[in-house]
Amino acid sequence: MKLKAFLLFFLLSSFSLLQAADKPLIKIETERTSLIYQVADNGRLYQKYLGKKLNHDSDIQYLPQGTEAYLTHGMEDYFEPAIHIRHNDNNSSLLLKYVDHSSNAIGNGVNETVITLKDDKYPVTVKLHYVAYGKENIIRTFTEISHEEKKPVILCKYASSMLHLNSSKYFLTEFSGDWAHEANVTERELAFGKKVIDTKLGARANMFVSPFFQLALDNPSQENAGEVLVGTIGWTGNFRFTFEVDNKNELRIISGINPYDSEYSLPAREVFRTPDFYFTYSTQGKGEASRNFHDWARNHQVKNGNDTRMTLLNNWESTYFDFDENKLIGLMDEATKLGVDMFLLDDGWFANKYPRSSDHQGLGDWEETADKLPNGVGRLVEEAQKKGIKFGIWIEPEMVNPKSELYEKHKDWVIHLPNRDEYYFRNQMVLDLSNPKVQDHVFGVVDNLMTKYPGIAFFKWDCNSPITNIYSVYLKDKQSHLYVDYVRGLYKVLDRIKAKYPNLPMMLCAGGGGRSDYEALKYFTEFWPSDNTDPIERLFIQWGYSQIFPSKTLCAHVTTWNRGTSIKFRTDVAMMCKLGFDIKLEDMNQNEHLYCDQAVKNYNRLKPVILEGDLYRLVSPYGSNHTSSMFVGKDKKTAAVFAFDIHPRYAEKTLPVRLQGLNADKKYRVKEINMMPGSGSSLKGNNQVFSGEYLMNVGLDLFTTQQLNSRLIEITEE
Repeated sequence: MKLKAFLLFFLLSSFSLLQAADKPLIKIETERTSLIYQVADNGRLYQKYLGKKLNHDSDIQYLPQGTEAYLTHGMEDYFEPAIHIRHNDNNSSLLLKYVDHSSNAIGNGVNETVITLKDDKYPVTVKLHYVAYGKENIIRTFTEISHEEKKPVILCKYASSMLHLNSSKYFLTEFSGDWAHEANVTERELAFGKKVIDTKLGARANMFVSPFFQLALDNPSQENAGEVLVGTIGWTGNFRFTFEVDNKNELRIISGINPYDSEYSLPAREVFRTPDFYFTYSTQGKGEASRNFHDWARNHQVKNGNDTRMTLLNNWESTYFDFDENKLIGLMDEATKLGVDMFLLDDGWFANKYPRSSDHQGLGDWEETADKLPNGVGRLVEEAQKKGIKFGIWIEPEMVNPKSELYEKHKDWVIHLPNRDEYYFRNQMVLDLSNPKVQDHVFGVVDNLMTKYPGIAFFKWDCNSPITNIYSVYLKDKQSHLYVDYVRGLYKVLDRIKAKYPNLPMMLCAGGGGRSDYEALKYFTEFWPSDNTDPIERLFIQWGYSQIFPSKTLCAHVTTWNRGTSIKFRTDVAMMCKLGFDIKLEDMNQNEHLYCDQAVKNYNRLKPVILEGDLYRLVSPYGSNHTSSMFVGKDKKTAAVFAFDIHPRYAEKTLPVRLQGLNADKKYRVKEINMMPGSGSSLKGNNQVFSGEYLMNVGLDLFTTQQLNSRLIEITEE
């Protein structure tokens, strides 16, 4: 009897093992999130779960089967697919079945899982890649598509990621706007059907909408509570996010390159790799999600992510195009008086046949204008070094003015329609980076300057036009490749620059925030969020970008925009990011000079907190007359709290603001700094000592009823 029982147990166990082997379970996990897939009886891959980490494997068997992981076109699904391929026989169906998967530890808590799927009728392979950053709670995903058909297949859609959610309600936050009005925060509830966030602008892809989103489950998003998924695409070109709620109230999120006018012909045995899509799943609201992204960006993605950033003085608002060598050298003296690290020469220093005296001519002709700079850029580098500061320079190498020697000599390098009048955006056109010769030219702009003047310490790389006149002479009969191959060509150039000049800092600029994605930030240390430097508008713009980008990637300059605000207000706003100045010192009085000098010193002292610390957004500028954010050092010993009264009402009642991120059991001294010379602090509790518990549960009276008032408060552990 015992033998029969043993044999029965053995048979049942063997059957279970075989069943488990036939239906593999695949877990992609961070320290706080689980993404779980399983192969079903039909051999296809299904997403069973995405959410807070499940720590007991025995519970996984009770999860529902879920939705097919990477849905295909032409089969039984009735909603938006992740992939659509047209085969050699013009059949557009695809059915992907599980082949195998592997998981490998990359190091530092990073693991990569690769799931291989194949069609059972056509020799098409799709590999789904998932890179989990355990500590930072970020998952990076991308797709590789290949085939062995006799002729090229046509990729009609090719998503980087497809995620499935099942909740009662979904609330989507997008970040849209326009030039000088970027990253506006808008939240709406999703209902049945599709909501699409996309762009078709090519080079300056993010001019109208930023490539990231927040998706709250069950309830509208909150800063410090609730479940929220935050995602972004790493692609410096056309992208598309599709959010589709189906008939069962289930949501699929499809992210990747925008397939608009981008059908791609893929030869046999070549691999089409999609861009990376990154996401985090937070159970503690948007604030935790932001800090996840900030830590991950500094540790793994942004160029020189753990290095500090240079303060600077830019000449643009002081001179615009009207300058010469002596005027620039004089401005360098102002940079040394301010105590900043670098002088940045902006637009207007190049071209001779068509000198760059406005934005109508000269773009593309990258030699110094002889009458402006008779001794070349080299003299400026030398003078900066003598004064103890670095020298940086502006370029826009992907673009060309029709009124330029480059256009006259190489019109075939320009993206333009062969049989129509040319359309100019900001008086310029885009060079065709799908062409290797153009890639050599664009690389040469940086390489020639660095070869001649190796003392150049910084580049501001601008890109002021979307792709217009959309036609490539080089691509000939593959015009639908242009949007994709342009971006790939850009990356080839940037790879060459990074390989030859690995430590060269560069600012990513595109008429403001027209480019703001994490793939570009592999090559750039920072980006310019907006041409709008009005400090009130910047409070909103910086709030939007802070949802996903750390402060050290956001450039903020003190300028003369909105003279109705004080120099203190403008500087305090800029100090929440990477600080710069673009202002004439002669426009300031003595007290303002003294203030700026002290503000730069304070900023340099607080850099480790502001640039490397944890951001806590305390009070939103949306729907309020006030706003406040704080940065807390990783050791929780120092914090910097910024508070702004924008347009408070007369006799408005203000309430204490509860701080966050401190150690409840430690004592902290509260001190207002960055005040105008001769003024005292009116902050209640100034220079007093409180427990972290008190500061986080009772708070401080940060706000006043004064118009356009600002405060910077330093919190230091005793």
